[in-house]
Amino acid sequence: MKKYILALDQGTTSSRAVLFEKSGRAAGVSQIEYTQIFPGNGWVEHDANEIWSSQLEAARNVLEKCGASAEDVAAIGITNQRETTMIWDKNTGEPICNAIVWQCRRTADICEGYKAQGLEKFFRDKTGLLIDPYFSATKIKWILQNVEGARERAERGELLFGTVDCWLIWKLTGGRVHATDYSNASRTMLFNIHTLEWDREILGLLGIPECILPKVVPSSGEIGVTDAAVFGAEIPITGCAGDQQAALFGQKCFAKGDVKNTYGTGGFLLMNTGAEPAESSHGLLTTIAWGIGGKVTYALEGSVFIAGAAVKWLRDELGLISSAAESERLAASVESTEGVYVVPAFTGLGAPYWEPDARGVITGLTRGAGRAHIVRAVLEAIAYQTADVLTAMEEDVSRLGSVRVDGGASSNNFLMQFQSDILGIEIIRPENVESTASGAAFLAGIACGFWKDTDELLTLGGSFEKFSPRMTDAQRSEHLAGWKKAVEAARFAK
Repeated sequence: MKKYILALDQGTTSSRAVLFEKSGRAAGVSQIEYTQIFPGNGWVEHDANEIWSSQLEAARNVLEKCGASAEDVAAIGITNQRETTMIWDKNTGEPICNAIVWQCRRTADICEGYKAQGLEKFFRDKTGLLIDPYFSATKIKWILQNVEGARERAERGELLFGTVDCWLIWKLTGGRVHATDYSNASRTMLFNIHTLEWDREILGLLGIPECILPKVVPSSGEIGVTDAAVFGAEIPITGCAGDQQAALFGQKCFAKGDVKNTYGTGGFLLMNTGAEPAESSHGLLTTIAWGIGGKVTYALEGSVFIAGAAVKWLRDELGLISSAAESERLAASVESTEGVYVVPAFTGLGAPYWEPDARGVITGLTRGAGRAHIVRAVLEAIAYQTADVLTAMEEDVSRLGSVRVDGGASSNNFLMQFQSDILGIEIIRPENVESTASGAAFLAGIACGFWKDTDELLTLGGSFEKFSPRMTDAQRSEHLAGWKKAVEAARFAK
């Protein structure tokens, strides 16, 4: 009997590997940070080879830490930062340039050009997405236009495109499998979420050769087998999903109407909408949650570009804290922000505003504003941005009763209490807040028989902690009014 499922959780700032036992608990974790590259204003890149090397090192580390070998692992599940775009040589496997990260805004002008042509409904109807630099499509177009010889090589079939999951699958299988799953494909702005195919009209419009695109496969099922040289023996790859869809699955949001919010580098609120895609008239995205057993489940999503990354900014750029954990103590050390608001629109504003040119601002500063007030304002900003998305979701669908939370920043008790206060609803935090890795493991595990089905997954898990609102309606309205003014300042700061 195999002992473990290995989850590879490739995030925006680090690569993680987690070994999961049959009980659903993590037996071991390894995490390795890697380089963030900022070559220009609003530009963000990663070294694709460093992504691979850090992910491989994390995987080997966790196996060693648990005294396990490849023979102990039933299957691998992959989850990843979504939309990040890389193109590599089909024969050598070498990337032709750095990966363009989902946060990168370099294609804003390309997107504005398509909007000026009145194509927003065209893209929305097919992909469920808005025209925005966030997604992979215009990143691919930019690479083909700006990397010398790229377009000609692509048209000759010499290059391959992939999001991070696809890159990892390619590397793990020794270049034998070029594939992505439904959830990741649905984030490219090239995939028709109704026909479940790459959309040739869109490809023609953007000038992207279909031959560079990967095969699209279910999120749970046989995807490939690792090359024996990677871990010393072959391991099946049977699960794959973008990080936010994986977190939705990891939180066991299997029923229509279930909602989760992940506090990672960005913040992502997703609702399971079942077998039919739900349209939003308030700036939310319609996306594929996962594909299992020939059936596709859809989700409604609101994306906040900067959440945990704002805390990292406090630590690395401003030097106001020495660790993320310190932010909780400092925020709680003052009664309020004294009117200070921080809008961390470092790479524009996501849902429901979709203002790629907005820029970060700090408002309400007085001589009495100090370090603790700014730190508190950053944590509150994460909650305010989530509130904007949840309000949009409620206007599209219905009033929500509670939200399940996960991700690194969800361990911050100050943030979770303020989140509950500003939303006016209950926040439910599981014992294991690393739901993204859990989701990847669950998808892989039900495909290989490690777990029987989603009903068995529902029986797994530990305790929950709940945060209930304490703020009065009048206080909530006052806080939100101040936030709205700060957001307007960010929108006009471009």
